[in-house]
Amino acid sequence: MQQPRYHGSLVVAVLTAALALSGCTADQKARAYAADDRDEWQQPDRVMEALAIAPGQSIADLGAGGGYFTFRLANTVGPDGRVYAIDVDADMTERLERIARERGASNVSVVLADFDDPKIPELVDLIFTSNTYHHIEGRVAYFERAARYLRPRGRIAILEYKSQGLFHRIMGHATEAGVMRSELEQAGYTLIADFDFVEQQHFLIFDRPSRDPLGI
Repeated sequence: MQQPRYHGSLVVAVLTAALALSGCTADQKARAYAADDRDEWQQPDRVMEALAIAPGQSIADLGAGGGYFTFRLANTVGPDGRVYAIDVDADMTERLERIARERGASNVSVVLADFDDPKIPELVDLIFTSNTYHHIEGRVAYFERAARYLRPRGRIAILEYKSQGLFHRIMGHATEAGVMRSELEQAGYTLIADFDFVEQQHFLIFDRPSRDPLGI
């Protein structure tokens, strides 16, 4: 597939906007995370179907950001389930709490996490993360620790940008599927699904280690 071409002025504008994002309000950040055409390329309904979530399950939305997937997950688990919207950005967690109240989403709990610990309040059936993997440092150790938050048959699902296009290569907002698979396998997980229907992203699902790799 032919890669898009970028003019120098466009690259500068995009990078400037990305660097300035940290100074935006939570609402501005959320709008940036949910571009107008995201539904078209993200195919959220197909993503939810592929996750095979059962009503009543508990899910952690790791790096929930503006809540693009949070409330879709909440609708899927239903009133007897629970979604923990996890983020390290206090502005975003405050916004998510407000949005959850406004929507009456009583099955959504918002958690302000540490950079090295998602701080999920209870065991969950699924840790879901979209566009966040590249932000995590020390990923093998991080996901080794994350196993303690998963139920015995729990899974981790990762949507992560492919390293195609100049923006993702320059900003480092991408991770190749082989890298993710290697790191998760080092952390004790087993790859069980690799979907290719999201053109811009890898979509991998892993089974929890058969035992906690840290022995905790």
